[in-house]
Order: sequence, then structure tokens, then C-alpha cells
Amino acid sequence: MAASANEAATIIAPALGGFLYALGAELTYGLSAASFLACLLLVSLLPSSRVLPTGQRVSLDSLLMGVRFIRSRPDILGAISLDLFAVLLGGATALLPIFARDILLTGPWGLGLLRSAPAAGALLMSAWLMRHPIRRRSGHIMFAAVAVFGFATILFGLSSSFPLSLLALMLLGSADVISVVIRGTLVQLETPDDMRGRVNSVNSLFIGASNQLGEFESGVTAAWLGAVPAVVLGGVGTLLVVVLWMRWFPQLAQRDQLAP
Repeated sequence: MAASANEAATIIAPALGGFLYALGAELTYGLSAASFLACLLLVSLLPSSRVLPTGQRVSLDSLLMGVRFIRSRPDILGAISLDLFAVLLGGATALLPIFARDILLTGPWGLGLLRSAPAAGALLMSAWLMRHPIRRRSGHIMFAAVAVFGFATILFGLSSSFPLSLLALMLLGSADVISVVIRGTLVQLETPDDMRGRVNSVNSLFIGASNQLGEFESGVTAAWLGAVPAVVLGGVGTLLVVVLWMRWFPQLAQRDQLAP
């Protein structure tokens, strides 16, 4: 459900932003700033405590407990790091403006469709997963989804057809949300209640870092080699990561049910 809501927002927000921008840039950015301020206000109203549920006081050591816990659990470490490196290498969406203008020869409307295609694929897959949740062979399915993510990235990089590129991006988004759902469920179920906040913080840090650094990596590689080689090499790198992680984390690859 959370994944569906996130992908729906990813699709709706750009369209809403474009509509608001037609009314004026000041209004668009003003509403965005007001939304952030409202979020800060709501967060500030949450009760806070310097004592953890276990009775331990908040300190640097307690903050690092999340990192140490993840290192002690191979399944969690493997799932989080797999997503980190897969997204780091497969950041094709950062180069969409180049592909839209120079390779697919489409205008702003085409770029808009390309930008929304991964989220549309992810939303459709999220709806499917709500009706057909993953109950068995979760490890194989997660690794297969990341491999499909890599193949879809390569397909998009090699495509010069606009419909095929849209299909590749939708497939990329669909595969990505499968990995996200399995990883998120695994982390939640494998983490004790008193550690869940710190582990989720580390997980969120990994996710945010992989997205931003992945876009940076794609831009640098495209500047050196060109947009098409950058995307194709990123997809090949993602497949290499899948092979290595299946070898380094065999227990995760063989995991059947998500619930311990």
C-alpha cells in the first residue's frame, strides 16, 4: 500500500507541478515551501524523548547500533546493499532529457511520458502485489526482479524507438517495486521492535544515497562515454551485482518465506 501511494504521488506530482507552474513560478515554489514548513511544524509537534524504549539514553553509540545490527544480519545487509548498488549503477532516468532530445527525437511531451513511465509500471505492479502478495521463493524473486531491472536498463539504453523505450522504462519500474516491497518487508519482519527505528533510518539513508549518487554516476559516465554507453554499462553493472550478491549472500538468495 505504501509503495502504491508513493508511485501514485510520483505520477501525479509532476502533472500538478506543471499545472501550477503555468499559473506562475512564484505560486509553485511558494506552495512547495509552505508544504515543507507544514511538515516541519507537524514533526515538531511529535513527542520526543532522550530515553529509548529499552531505557538506554540516546548517544552516538545508540545511533550506531542500527549499523551494527544490519552488519550482524546477512539477509538484511544483503537486501539493503543489493538495492544500493543496483540503483547506483542503473540510474538511467537521470539521462532522460538527453535521450528524449537526441536519441528518441521527441519534445517536452515525450519527456513527460518517459519520466512517468517507471512510476506507471511501478504503480501497476504495486496493484498486482496487493492482490497477489509474495509468499514463497522471496529470495529468488527479489534477485530476479533486480536482474530484470538491469536488462530493462540495457534495453532502454539500446532502444531508438519511443514505444520500446516507454515499455522498457515501465518494465524497469515494475521490477524495481518488487525489489522494494520484498526488501522493505524483510527489514521490517527481521528487525526487533526496539531496533526498527534505527534500522529504518540506515535503510532510508542507503536509499537516498543510492538515488542521488546514481544520478551523479550516470551524469559523469555520460560525460565521459556518452549517454548510450553510460546506460548500457550501468545495466551490465547491475547484472554483475546480482551475480556477486547471489554468491556472497546465498542464504538470502535461497530464502523462501519473508516471515522468519
